[in-house]
Amino acid sequence: MAFHFPKSNPEQSTTTADAGLADSPHHERPRGLMRWVLTTSHKEIGSLYLLFSLAMFFIGGIFALVVRAELFQPGLQLVEPEFFNQMTTMHGLIMVFGAVMPAFVGLANWMVPLQIGAPDMALPRLNNFSFWLLPVAFTLLLSTLFMPGGAPDFGWTFYAPLSTTYAPPSTTFFILSLHLAGISSILGAINIIATILNLRAPGMRMMDMPLFVWTWLITAFLLIAVMPVLAGVITMMLMDINFGTSFFNAAGGGDPVLFQHLFWFFGHPEVYILILPAFGIVSAIIPTFARKPLFGYASMVYATASIAILSFLVWAHHMFVVGLPLVAELFFMYTTMLIAVPTGVKVFNWITTLFRGSITFEPPMLFALAFVVLFTIGGFSGLMLAIAPADFQYHDTYFVVAHFHYVLVPGAVFAIMAAVYYWLPKWTGHYPHERLSQVHFWLSVIGVNLTFFPMHFSGLAGMPRRIPDYALQFADFNMVSSLGALLYGASQLVFVLVVIKCVRGGKKAPAKAWEGAEDLEWSVPSPAPLHTFETPPTFERPAH
Repeated sequence: MAFHFPKSNPEQSTTTADAGLADSPHHERPRGLMRWVLTTSHKEIGSLYLLFSLAMFFIGGIFALVVRAELFQPGLQLVEPEFFNQMTTMHGLIMVFGAVMPAFVGLANWMVPLQIGAPDMALPRLNNFSFWLLPVAFTLLLSTLFMPGGAPDFGWTFYAPLSTTYAPPSTTFFILSLHLAGISSILGAINIIATILNLRAPGMRMMDMPLFVWTWLITAFLLIAVMPVLAGVITMMLMDINFGTSFFNAAGGGDPVLFQHLFWFFGHPEVYILILPAFGIVSAIIPTFARKPLFGYASMVYATASIAILSFLVWAHHMFVVGLPLVAELFFMYTTMLIAVPTGVKVFNWITTLFRGSITFEPPMLFALAFVVLFTIGGFSGLMLAIAPADFQYHDTYFVVAHFHYVLVPGAVFAIMAAVYYWLPKWTGHYPHERLSQVHFWLSVIGVNLTFFPMHFSGLAGMPRRIPDYALQFADFNMVSSLGALLYGASQLVFVLVVIKCVRGGKKAPAKAWEGAEDLEWSVPSPAPLHTFETPPTFERPAH
């Protein structure tokens, strides 16, 4: 489906915005640090989310490199087993809740109003509040490293009773940190839903919205549905630790498996919260650089909604080894295999969009194509894990680690990088440095595959996850993985260099920075002015 927008309106709205700056109360605002503390601009808050996410990405990455350095050779090398467990736990928590989720929220803040012709988010002050909860939450989480007993050491899934009966004293602070991050997510989701449903440009129907907006609308409903479940389960943990209850303590009549049911009822939709916005990003980039409309727009929307609904029906595929009744194992096995169908529809549509397209390989397209190929590998290993009797063998091995990292690193993280390269000209007014961007891409692709592909084999050979030492037969695979992790981590410094160079200067970008781009944001000047669409643009559908 093609989008056609009148050229006059966005230009008019921008002129109105610029002319109104001097007279508007927004212009009388603090300068320096307080400007960023008090800002209600969706663009500035989006930038804050992205910068925060980048900082957390590097902190979580450093924790991962500690893990990989320890596993470079058999034997205990660098850190004590207790600290190793703290590093694996903190790496997972920070990457999921501190890096990937805030990055997608930052992209939504920046792009959703621009893509639907809205002047800002519907609830700007709430937007500011929901961001500033995050630095507080993650400062609290990181501070647990310096508390007596150390940071949480029970894995990012914090299974009870490890996280209740045997937990370090800092667990209470970890629970408060997650509560704050969860409140931030819920408030952000409410804001995104209110914006999309109420502030679309006149004439823009729901089925006219770009796929990125659709995927975020569905993701926001997922967040509102599942974050309270997480809040409930960590509150039950808090009661077990501090107030003598026994929700998860078998000695007091509780059930540790209840924790797993509650956690994964949150945790599996959470996986799709981490990947659905990536689908929207790739669905914007591939048509732009293939210079063709997206194949099967409506089926992409329905597939996204189907994935979101089915994500609530598959949670116990993480629990095949806890002694589920056979009928439950069969149910969760079949529903898990069923969720591959709408995901396959998306991959088919991307490939069909590419078919006979006039394709060019700018940095956003490189990351988008790597996403399609490598995310599909992660999907195939997920189908292997969906088969209950096979999962008995794979469970808690490095095969699982390989699977979810293929989904979340070349999946979610590559999509975020593709989005940054795609929209940097709109944010900064400059194109990213072409050669450095390509260096970053190739180092990242090589690093990711060197890190995670050998883990399939070490897992199939029986190596358990979350261990600081291992048998000699796994040594070669682990050495390759550790070298790959170092390469991948170092290559992200190139990414930072590209972003800094782009912010400071470079080749000037016009309003429509990419030749095949058709969405509404490309009608706004580059860089996008602080206030856009104060006069709403009128959406026009092409005549058939």
